[in-house]
Amino acid sequence: MSVARQTSTRSASWKWWISGLLLLATMINYMDRQTLANLSVRITEEFQLSQEQYGNIEFVFGWAFAVGSLVFGILADRVNVRVLYPIVLLGWSSMDCITGLSHGYGTLLVCRTFLGFFEAGHWPCALRTTQRILSSGDRMMGNSVLQSGASLGAIITPLVIRAIVGDSTAPGAWRPPFFIVGAVGVTWVIAWLTMVRGDDLAQHNPSGRTATANPPRGDMAFWIGLVRNRRFWALVVMVVCINSTWQLIRAWLPKFLQQGRGYDEAASLYFNSAYYIATDIGCLLAGAAGLWLTRRGFRSHQAKSLVFGVCSLLAALTTVAAALPQGWLLLGVLLVVGAGTLGLFPCYYSFTQEMSSQHLGKATGLLATIAWLASSPLQKYFGRLVDQTGSFDLGLAILGWAPLVAFVTLLLLWRRDEPGEQAA
Repeated sequence: MSVARQTSTRSASWKWWISGLLLLATMINYMDRQTLANLSVRITEEFQLSQEQYGNIEFVFGWAFAVGSLVFGILADRVNVRVLYPIVLLGWSSMDCITGLSHGYGTLLVCRTFLGFFEAGHWPCALRTTQRILSSGDRMMGNSVLQSGASLGAIITPLVIRAIVGDSTAPGAWRPPFFIVGAVGVTWVIAWLTMVRGDDLAQHNPSGRTATANPPRGDMAFWIGLVRNRRFWALVVMVVCINSTWQLIRAWLPKFLQQGRGYDEAASLYFNSAYYIATDIGCLLAGAAGLWLTRRGFRSHQAKSLVFGVCSLLAALTTVAAALPQGWLLLGVLLVVGAGTLGLFPCYYSFTQEMSSQHLGKATGLLATIAWLASSPLQKYFGRLVDQTGSFDLGLAILGWAPLVAFVTLLLLWRRDEPGEQAA
């Protein structure tokens, strides 16, 4: 079934309303994830945790996310996403609420483990949705809208925390934000079940051809074809590199600002909001740039590659930020870094959607699993490096160069834009 036929009974704007709903899901996902990062200084001081122990908390989150990516990636190909999506969202929202009840290092580890597992289900569900409701030409913009929710969530979270916690120094003052942020997910589930019918996300061929023109292949043929496809390995390097840079900055930026550059908590929270405004702008500009380039004669692959290269250069400015003292120049460079690092993701998502039409959930799930397995241990080692050197600067200087490695790999392994070259 084609996209046009799939949505023929819907209004022309319906697909973009659903894209907006996906944005909100990403926003909630990041609000639940970022609550801990924004309160990390309070929590680690109250529980007397080392930097490496905090890194371990992010480490277990990442490995659980890796497992969840594969599990929910497979399920997204087999279970109606209309049903699966609200289940995973309620799962991670409930775990965020329970985190507010933690009383030590061990319970934090358990809560973040289950939070990571359920949060992983968001991406295969969301990408399956955009693949089925948007045409190929619309997807980069749709993926930018989807990904920009990460920035919105990260923008709102520090402001919510500041409003709730204020300047209170009482033990446990950090707990209420977990309860409040975690409860937001219920409203999204109601909106999703209201706006999406059971047949809206039925299996179809997103290219617009009939199902017989591109018949599904079996799972075994898919896996064999995937590992033999050079583009898959380009995507492996790409997702490991961009995920490592984004997640390390996400987890450690509040600590870098407060403990590395001497900003107080209020200033750090307000800047975090500004930082994620910049990431949101960068994400949307990346999608708009790709759309603008394709409409002016660039092939889709060329447009995505050019945008990815520019964003990679911006991400590498972490090296400059690491050398700067407290001040407006430091904050300005960090804003540019943020715009570049999130702008990488809509490009990556658009590349992955070229890999397979019938097995998108498994393909993206496997890629996310590899990304989180590879990048999550870096949280632990980043914390250990800070404990050993007493500074965040060396780690920050290095991590921004990873996307350029991904860009070079993309140029080497994905040299031609060959329509129809898919893993399945």
